[in-house]
Amino acid sequence: MTSNRHNKRDEQAVLDAARDCVLAVGVRRTTLTDIARRAGVSRMTLYRRWPDVRTIVADLMTREWTAVATAVRPHTGDGGSAGPVREMLVDGLVSGVAELRAHPLMRKILDVDPELLLPYLLDRLGASQSAFLEIFEEALAAGHADGSIRRDDPARQARALLLVVQSFALSGRTVAVPDDPALTYEAFDAELRTILERTLAP
Repeated sequence: MTSNRHNKRDEQAVLDAARDCVLAVGVRRTTLTDIARRAGVSRMTLYRRWPDVRTIVADLMTREWTAVATAVRPHTGDGGSAGPVREMLVDGLVSGVAELRAHPLMRKILDVDPELLLPYLLDRLGASQSAFLEIFEEALAAGHADGSIRRDDPARQARALLLVVQSFALSGRTVAVPDDPALTYEAFDAELRTILERTLAP
């Protein structure tokens, strides 16, 4: 038990160190030596868990993005919800997109190392995307049950939601014009809310 706690603590220290390094210089200029030094562990400790910097960064992205998803997850358990599930889900998705868009790690990767995200957009789902889908499907099922969300196949609905919010989170800055009131990030957040409401409404 103590060994597991120690390993978990070392893992979090490594991910924290990787985050600091990436924010400072980007992924391509970060080395395993940089991360090990900043984390206060040996390079061999890193090699036992991660073969290279990119695998550490993949785990870091999973931790960071999943934390955002968990923070905006609709509360649909037995304790009673705060309102219709559709309302909670839409609120969570819109705020989650805004949070991801402003996340320092996301901004750094998009600015310096955007190719890191391509496999998760073109080839396969990543661990954080799978976590998003699990959260979405759970909320959709609860929304079907309370009648606030259009009934359909929850797996397909969840994947459609992922496609929509992913696009707004990752590509929003390519279309936003901060000094045009009609094209600010806030304006696109409002547009996203409209799209989600109309997509999910019964």
